[in-house]
Amino acid sequence: MDIVRQAHLAPIDYVVMAVYFAAVLAVGWLLRRLMRTSTDFFLSGRSLPPWVTGLAFISANLGAQEVLGMGASGAKYGIATSHFYWIGAIPAMVFVGLFMMPFYYGSRARSVPEYLKMRFDEKTRTLNAVSFAVMTVFSSGISMYALGKLLNLLLGWSFDASIIVAAIIVLVYILLGGLTSAIYNEVLQFFLIVFGFLPLVYLGLTAVGGWHGLSTQLAALSTSRGFAPDAYTHAWRTMGSASQNPIGVEWFGLVMGLGFVLSFGYWCTDFLVVQRAMAAESMTAARRTPLIAAFPKMFFPFLVILPGMIALVLSGTHGIGQGLIPAKLTAAGAPLLDGAGHPVLDYDLATPMLLMRLFPTGMLGLGLTALLASFMSGMAGNVTAFNTVWTYDIYQAHIRKGASDSHYLWMGRAATVAGIVLAIAAAYVASAFNNIMDLLQLVFAFVNAPLFATFFLGMFWRRSTGHGAFTGLLCGTLGAAVHHGLTLPAGAVPGIKGGYLGVIHMYPSEMSQTFWTAITAWLTCTVVTIVVSLATQPRPDKELHGLVYALTPRPRDNERHFWQRPMTLGGIVLVMTLLLNFVFF
Repeated sequence: MDIVRQAHLAPIDYVVMAVYFAAVLAVGWLLRRLMRTSTDFFLSGRSLPPWVTGLAFISANLGAQEVLGMGASGAKYGIATSHFYWIGAIPAMVFVGLFMMPFYYGSRARSVPEYLKMRFDEKTRTLNAVSFAVMTVFSSGISMYALGKLLNLLLGWSFDASIIVAAIIVLVYILLGGLTSAIYNEVLQFFLIVFGFLPLVYLGLTAVGGWHGLSTQLAALSTSRGFAPDAYTHAWRTMGSASQNPIGVEWFGLVMGLGFVLSFGYWCTDFLVVQRAMAAESMTAARRTPLIAAFPKMFFPFLVILPGMIALVLSGTHGIGQGLIPAKLTAAGAPLLDGAGHPVLDYDLATPMLLMRLFPTGMLGLGLTALLASFMSGMAGNVTAFNTVWTYDIYQAHIRKGASDSHYLWMGRAATVAGIVLAIAAAYVASAFNNIMDLLQLVFAFVNAPLFATFFLGMFWRRSTGHGAFTGLLCGTLGAAVHHGLTLPAGAVPGIKGGYLGVIHMYPSEMSQTFWTAITAWLTCTVVTIVVSLATQPRPDKELHGLVYALTPRPRDNERHFWQRPMTLGGIVLVMTLLLNFVFF
């Protein structure tokens, strides 16, 4: 399979990409003089308007997992992938905006782990800081892996050189402009992604005969794979049993694992996105940040999932595969086979293959730039979160206390370099998965799922204690490891995908295994935290004002226009999301 020759990049395509690289570097260069203190570098001086932080809030999540990963999941699971948005993101974004942001912003904490120190103690903060730092390195590595793979495929660059070039560009503009540079580049990247992918969806739907043509072809494919004809085009109808849908999970596992544990665990506790809201100019602006982001977020399935579904049925030109999606290859160049002897499809290539098939010269440069923008925004988001947590919650807390602000500013820049180097190493681990979304959700199951239990109990149950939170968080992560180590998805072999402690249960898919790993982690953390808290001494109420719900004054929405009030925005978002679920039920 010689895919590289299919790209046929013209000089104008390279010009479009060069202009984009120059623009992101220019943003960092222009902002370099504003980076005078560590607060400027790590938190943008808490001075940005809500529309900027709102678009950055969603764009920081628009990494490889959003564009390549959701395209891959669209091809693998169909429209059911929209659950990652309509129940797996929007409700949690509304919750963090209305109920949790007052604690984060009002406490003046500089990071999510620092809030844990204020609410519980130092050891809970440190445990969260270390696990979060590891997770951001993996997440950034996934974006690098996707970018390196794409450039290798389309431009013929070596995988190694591709990720190094991308890493250097991201490194330079973060070193120059800190979080502010990352945020303004994320706004630029948001518009590039939207305007780069809208034509792809239009051309793709036209090529397969519109939604009716796509549904008809997916129905035939679904039937050939043993599912109901509408399994790829309806989100809820086949969720009665794990064996009736491609995603391999029933409605309870979906709602509990994705809609509650993983979703709330990510959007409510992940410093990567919360950091954007904490950079807002006021409490109201911080609360509106995730709500503003929710409006474009609910329509992103049409932008990133549909290309994967179209690639699955559009006629391809390669040998072994399905539609435009080729099989993964072994080191010897032969198709990779699963345990049942079937070729393992390289779903991550669904969106790039569609892009190469449909975009003409010039448009191909715009489409490639949109992909590059998503990868680089994902990398930059994770690196800025990593350097902040490392500097404030690990270095300042345990290695060098009481140093000057200029020293911590220097350390933040040094941590940026270290984070990029570690992420490059993580990029090679990501190559073991045929769907990067599966890997990312697994990382979230280990880190974010138990963390959500810790935050939820900490904010809404004043009786929870530091010993309870620490023990629960530790046991929750261990519970995830034990569950993952004793189970395996169908077709996989024991190793990085589970089963390393022995196999006592097989799941229909990797996603199903991940959802139940998250449920196990959250439940373990919740039970252990409650039990240990009841057995230990709680902090007096006077020390918890502003940190727990029962002891914090409710913020009032005093905006002049009702549509600017967070509570109104949240209600509108939820109604619109409910309608989307109904339309694609």
